[in-house]
Amino acid sequence: MTAWFESLSPRGALRRHEPMARHCSWRAGGAAEFCFEPLDREDLLSFVRAVPSEVPLTWVGLGSNLLVRDGGLPGVVILTTRALGGIRQHGHCFTVEAGVPCAKLARQVALAGHAGAEWFVGIPGTVGGALAMNAGAFGGETWESVVEVETVNRRGITRVHTPEAFQVSYRTVRGPQEEWFLACTLRFAPGADPETALAEGREMLARRNESQPTGVASCGSVFRNPPGDHAGRLIEAAGLKGVREGGCHVSLKHANFIVNDGAASAADIERLILRVQAEVHAHCGVTLEPEVRILGRAPAAAMGGRL
Repeated sequence: MTAWFESLSPRGALRRHEPMARHCSWRAGGAAEFCFEPLDREDLLSFVRAVPSEVPLTWVGLGSNLLVRDGGLPGVVILTTRALGGIRQHGHCFTVEAGVPCAKLARQVALAGHAGAEWFVGIPGTVGGALAMNAGAFGGETWESVVEVETVNRRGITRVHTPEAFQVSYRTVRGPQEEWFLACTLRFAPGADPETALAEGREMLARRNESQPTGVASCGSVFRNPPGDHAGRLIEAAGLKGVREGGCHVSLKHANFIVNDGAASAADIERLILRVQAEVHAHCGVTLEPEVRILGRAPAAAMGGRL
């Protein structure tokens, strides 16, 4: 049932059976049934209007918070970084498209002489992903700065929402169904010295690099911090640093990171996530909730029948 695919003629790149390991920071996982990389916003909106409503859509930025199971992902993956990469300043606000890397946002706000975005430098994903999960670091959270957001629905119709349309909490955002973020307007404090703001961002990044594994295949923090505690502390207390499943292991540098040594499958990583959850619960009675999104198909046999 792919006649719809054959009938499309977008300007961007449309591919079949695209390995998602190429688009996820864990460098593991199955293939997307279809993958679209639009050239620009209009190419993206035209494509969304043309895709039948029954075909699933998954929006991916830098893939830094995503695991695609080895059986692959049905429907279409839309890659946003090329088409939605603009930042525009107006007064003390910045309208930022969803595909902009968070580190780029931090630098541009600092250069404009505004404060409050420095912590974004430590977020390895895009602004769209930061909006979707209320990403945060160093005491800051994304939605603290949101003035409004722009979304698109399955019919390619765009809407502008104020924050009141969303329920926002720690690493969780709930809003209108079947709508995806195109852009947001963020407000930051004026009057900062650009060099000072840039230096503060560099200092935050250095602190992150000292305490977390960098330059390796990981997704960042795997689990949300439970109320009043830290997931990394609980995992370490359960004796799980360095524990391995297949080609991946719990980082020795920070226990809330799982590192792909280069040959891990998505099933290896998911097995390790489940093992950490089970052993932390057995050790201290806390059930850790994953921060990472796990999508797609996995044969039961690949997971030892546990899924």
